Amino acid sequence: MTYTLRFIPGIERDVINGYVWYESKSVGLGEDFLRVFYASASEIQRNPLLYPTVYNKFRRRLIRRFPYAVYFTIEADQVIVLGLFHCVRDPQAINAELENREK
Repeated sequence: MTYTLRFIPGIERDVINGYVWYESKSVGLGEDFLRVFYASASEIQRNPLLYPTVYNKFRRRLIRRFPYAVYFTIEADQVIVLGLFHCVRDPQAINAELENREK
């Protein structure tokens, strides 16, 4: 099955925050963060059922090299990316934020 990848508007803030933080640590590291994030999103699109459900309908894919996870849902033929969160965050806080994000 072919899935369409869709990002909710709020995901942009998550990605930019990670980019800015890493770029402030080392020039070019923010660009690496973006590449890894988008490569991970592409992998999710190809096979979203590969990644585990971690809370209700939300699935999680850990990204390489950086301590972040992409959270998404699958609805019909769409993969909807709802969040990019640092793995050190409280899982209950992540769950609450995911529930409140608009699709």
